[in-house]
Amino acid sequence: MHQLSMIVSPNGAPTPATAKAPTIDIAQILSKAKRFSVLIRLLKTTQLINQLNSQLLTSGFGGLTIFSPPDSAFSKLKAGFLNSLNDKQKVELLQFHTLSSFVSISNFDTLTNPVQTQAGDDAQRLQLNVTTYGGNQVSMATGVVNATITSTVYLDNKLAIYEVDKVLLPLDVVLPKPKAPAPSPFKGESPKTKSYTEESGDGNKNSDDDGAVTVNASAGSVNLINNVNLMFVVGLVLMGGAML
Repeated sequence: MHQLSMIVSPNGAPTPATAKAPTIDIAQILSKAKRFSVLIRLLKTTQLINQLNSQLLTSGFGGLTIFSPPDSAFSKLKAGFLNSLNDKQKVELLQFHTLSSFVSISNFDTLTNPVQTQAGDDAQRLQLNVTTYGGNQVSMATGVVNATITSTVYLDNKLAIYEVDKVLLPLDVVLPKPKAPAPSPFKGESPKTKSYTEESGDGNKNSDDDGAVTVNASAGSVNLINNVNLMFVVGLVLMGGAML
């Protein structure tokens, strides 16, 4: 129960002060458990913690469900994995652990697979399939990791924080990246085709690229002129002989 302090109005009558709504700090809740230091650091460095806390205070928001891997789960990742992620990828990884609704442990069987997380609704990259056993045992699969809810860290009517034994890795984290196209073996102009003389091995033939023989038109003209001159001279000689 929150006690209301009394404020005296100008006319002397006491007026009850408005009580402030209690705030919830997700990082503070996790820190009390003393096994989520890596998760808290990621939430703070990406500033996603501010967004999540604000969502809980938004009127009409459906609440939050957070899957929290402990430090021991992060230690099982490949060395240097977190450092290899850029800020955007770190935010997406954290959002993949968050549902935009409050889900009690007994209501996971009402979810439809694949369950949509705050990371997005791309079922090929960000698939999260939930399976329940006996109403109080919950496991989930991402296509890369099979994880189990091991305990409840915090629960009220708007926020549920569950501990999971593994970091939920999206499928695209391990999918092979498309290879870059191989460079062309030739740069610039394409290699020229060998000429007819090079392929035949006969260096005495004079031909162009398509194999057509070159005709020396100027030489033929000279020969024709010489023949005409010769016939003219012969004609003069014959005429002179006839006159004699």
